[in-house]
Amino acid sequence: MPPAPPAPSAIPVSLCLPFTFDAAGLQADLAGFLSGEYVPHFNIHRYEGDWSVIALRAVEGDAANIFPDPSQRPAITDTPLMARCPHVQEVLRAFPCPLLAVRFLRLKAGSIIREHRDYELGFDQGEVRLHVPVHTNPDVEFVLDGERIVMDEGTCWYVNVNFPHRVANRGATDRVHLVIDCAVDDWLRRIMLAAAGKPDTVS
Repeated sequence: MPPAPPAPSAIPVSLCLPFTFDAAGLQADLAGFLSGEYVPHFNIHRYEGDWSVIALRAVEGDAANIFPDPSQRPAITDTPLMARCPHVQEVLRAFPCPLLAVRFLRLKAGSIIREHRDYELGFDQGEVRLHVPVHTNPDVEFVLDGERIVMDEGTCWYVNVNFPHRVANRGATDRVHLVIDCAVDDWLRRIMLAAAGKPDTVS
């Protein structure tokens, strides 16, 4: 039996955070990778087409290991690929909180990610997933908890992936997001509560 739906939270299911990054710089970082350096996403039953990963922070710094088993609490460190991404490094300096996995996630044109839920990956569980769109197009459909979210290049979004979500790239170009997993510390908590218009005393 699947877990019960997430309980109500002080933070909305999706939230645009007060950061804007240099999309052109991130695109330049991304352009330095060859197609063969992408690793197919491990959830092969959740998508059709091409959903693949460039791992910049991963388990034990291994760019080929894109599955951080949460039950093992593995050490997550920069992979050698991070050194090729000065603009990503600049983005990460904006987040003085504990950083976990950091990846480029590419959904090629015509590909879809089927609706699914992740678990224990939200503000109230102490770990959040942030999306910074690097390449996108108007025909990308990101639907979270029944509502479409439009994310512009260079913006930064929290999405609570404990809720059902799906993505379809119906455009003619690839969609690539820089996806940053962070542990929620006092700094990030204040940032997110302020962005949501909530007092920082909310538990």
